[in-house]
Amino acid sequence: MANIPIRIISNLEDTDLGVFYCFILKINVMDKKQISLEVVNPNAAGIDIGSRSHWVSVGQNAEDVKEFGVYSQDQLDMCDWLRSKDVSSIAMESTGTYWQNLFSTLVGQGFDVILVNGRQTKNIKGKKTDIKDCQWIQKLHSLGLLSASFLPDSDTDTVRTYSRHRQNLLKQSASCIRRMQKYLRLMNMRLEVVVRDIVGLTGSSIIEAFLNGEHRGENLAKLRHYNCKKSEQEIAKALQFNGRKDYLFALQQEWNSYKHLQNQINETDVQIDNLLKGLIKKDDNKKQHVIEKKSSSEKTKTV
Repeated sequence: MANIPIRIISNLEDTDLGVFYCFILKINVMDKKQISLEVVNPNAAGIDIGSRSHWVSVGQNAEDVKEFGVYSQDQLDMCDWLRSKDVSSIAMESTGTYWQNLFSTLVGQGFDVILVNGRQTKNIKGKKTDIKDCQWIQKLHSLGLLSASFLPDSDTDTVRTYSRHRQNLLKQSASCIRRMQKYLRLMNMRLEVVVRDIVGLTGSSIIEAFLNGEHRGENLAKLRHYNCKKSEQEIAKALQFNGRKDYLFALQQEWNSYKHLQNQINETDVQIDNLLKGLIKKDDNKKQHVIEKKSSSEKTKTV
């Protein structure tokens, strides 16, 4: 067998043959790196939610994008247009509260709708426009790259609405209390020093009598609850009105607002209680869970 001479090239790129081999090698590597994305939702649409109008895309061409208004008839027209485009699955961003009515309409019309967190769709490149946004959402949804956000059932959503409204009322009520403390302090009525809560049993009685015209600290101190830790003498020393009528007027306004908010909180509690009782009544499993009522000795009173 004849010996075949072998030529060893130290640096392939220094020769024409080396350049050719490197070029072929780079092509093979580039071919291996190509990735194809499979269309998961072929009949997909993307909606960019707005406060004045909604932009809808069913494709990546200009004629595949259309703008609709926010009124009920506009939503129905959108459903008809989507149905004419054979759309079955829709993705939209959870923009504020603007999406809720449209979401309910689309689901009621038989479309498969997913609500998407804005963090999944914000990475669009170039100048941001409504048209590009809805096309970007449509592209991601057609490729199956969007995941739906959690949406509670209707009963849970109703309870959540009442609870959030109640929380807002509590925050407003707390703001009223802080302003009442300020006006009392400016009138030299240091009620917050001698009672734990100025709207507790002792504090409410004193404020009510003070606003009704009783300005003597000795008489106001007699309204203390028997559980109050401070004595009548100390309370009387803390309640020395300096005669500022402007602060007195502001205190009256805040006190009226506080009582109004407390009535609204009580009305909201009634609504929540009736709703929960109805939910428990419909579910046999929930009927088994009963919370024992606290005895009167266990209840804490703020004085």
